[in-house]
Amino acid sequence: MIENTFSTEDLPKEDRWASWYESGTRSHLPTLIRTDHQDDFRGSIRLLDLGSVQVSTLTYSPLQVRRTPKLIRQSDPDILYFVFHRRGGIGVAQAGREAVLTSQTLVFYDTSQPFTAWATAEHGSVAGCVILQVPRKLFPIRTETLDPLLAASLPSREGFGALLAGHLDQLVTNAAGYTPADAVRLAAITVDLSAALCSHELESNDTLPPETHRRAIQAQVHAFIREHLGDPDLSPDTIAAAHQISTRYLYKLFQDQGLTVADWIRRSRLERCRRDLADPAQRSRSVLAIAVQWGFKDGANFSRVFRSAYGMPPGDYRNHHQSDAVREPTRTVQATTRTS
Repeated sequence: MIENTFSTEDLPKEDRWASWYESGTRSHLPTLIRTDHQDDFRGSIRLLDLGSVQVSTLTYSPLQVRRTPKLIRQSDPDILYFVFHRRGGIGVAQAGREAVLTSQTLVFYDTSQPFTAWATAEHGSVAGCVILQVPRKLFPIRTETLDPLLAASLPSREGFGALLAGHLDQLVTNAAGYTPADAVRLAAITVDLSAALCSHELESNDTLPPETHRRAIQAQVHAFIREHLGDPDLSPDTIAAAHQISTRYLYKLFQDQGLTVADWIRRSRLERCRRDLADPAQRSRSVLAIAVQWGFKDGANFSRVFRSAYGMPPGDYRNHHQSDAVREPTRTVQATTRTS
């Protein structure tokens, strides 16, 4: 995975606006951008390149953006945009509709049609968003079918909107740990989730190919399990009921992963416990308290399955890894930026 970063912080004030404008239009698409803050502009761009799909995190001083018919004729990358609000005031207008984003919503728009966008912020502050760019040729829903969603506020705190937002947050947070091979798989998952969101908002799963729908439901099930690991009564039946699918279909979703549903739940719980046991900040908590927090009902059973998974009892694991953390000197890691 290639990660490109740009910030105006280290540039002379007189160069900041022009440099941000050039970097933003080069990494995204040609637009007309205007700001009243050329003399004190602040902005940053962090772009994750998944090959065909891109995820970018942006901050910027208040501005206005226009994508005109003339610019579309000159350059049409045929890209679909999903924009998630982070901070400040952000709005988009397209196809006769206008969406003003909040922390609860996202917006979808088409770069092959004219649009306007704007951002506001309190004095001296910046606006911010996350943008997902998906090539239209990879999107499994026909363009004309998507028209009702253009510049409409879509939920980002529930359902597939929350699932997609959480997925993008994980991509941004863990970018350094992914390989180029991971990028290909992550791009496919990202397209599936964004398509599932659109299909859901259009109230028709018939718009999705069966495989895309299956992978989207699978990702939704995984997220549900992660959110409910602390529930000791979490089971295939409760998971299936929450997603309005049969238990038999739920089992089929896990077949290609080589694990049963129960195995996936247990492995996820063990990983959460392992992480907490290795955390010096949680030294005061008992092993049993950590096990119970993540859904294990019985301390003896937890100790047995933990030892089977990690080769030592949970108490020994805690002592070993926290002792290593104490002995290891503090190091300052210099982040490097890779550019294409």
